[in-house]
Amino acid sequence: MPELPVVLVHGGACGAWCWAPMMGSLGDDAIAVDLPPTSIRGGAGRNDLPDGAEELQLSDWSDAVLAAADDAGFDRFVLVGHSLGGLTITDVARRAPARVAHLVFISALVPPDGATALSAMEPETMDPIENGLTATTLVDMFCSDLDDAQTRFVLENMGTEAAQVMVEPVDRAGIPPETVKTYVRLSEDHALRPSAQDASIAELRSVPGSVVRVVELDAGHMVMISRPADLAAIIRATRT
Repeated sequence: MPELPVVLVHGGACGAWCWAPMMGSLGDDAIAVDLPPTSIRGGAGRNDLPDGAEELQLSDWSDAVLAAADDAGFDRFVLVGHSLGGLTITDVARRAPARVAHLVFISALVPPDGATALSAMEPETMDPIENGLTATTLVDMFCSDLDDAQTRFVLENMGTEAAQVMVEPVDRAGIPPETVKTYVRLSEDHALRPSAQDASIAELRSVPGSVVRVVELDAGHMVMISRPADLAAIIRATRT
């Protein structure tokens, strides 16, 4: 049986660029999506929200993922979400359950049904960025286990985010409990700390009949950059 294709969804303030270090390990039938607005997903305009960005909703992010899968010719696929990407992949699985063979959450946020991403964030994460994300805070949260070159890669590409999506209530109704889920728990994550990840895992397991596999890596938030081979191996194992 051929391996299922893979669709990768980035987290907040990131873009498809963050998956680059591991794409070669996943093969040609793997794609990384840039969520709208695409102008903030790297490049010179990454810190400037374009006009109309404040009107974006989670459904716009889900539409982008499904459109990218259609363009790639993927009918059924493994759907991978990192960090804030947990919101998007659960929304895709809710809207198109027959197309999602396996959900992979990488230190991903899964708020309680009907709650918001912002309400699910711990004070330990929110307090340091209350007055803005400084370079020092960004390095501590996102680059804690990266070398100098990897840190530069993140700093040169990370931008802003359409943050209003974080105050939109989530809805997971319609995701079949039998859809297998893998959660990659990052024990050294400074952005979404292990306690917050555990809360997300508990939410996934709260649905009767759900199958949730947890894999732990001793890595920081940008694991696709610090441990690309290890993460790629985890994802490849979900493709059969």
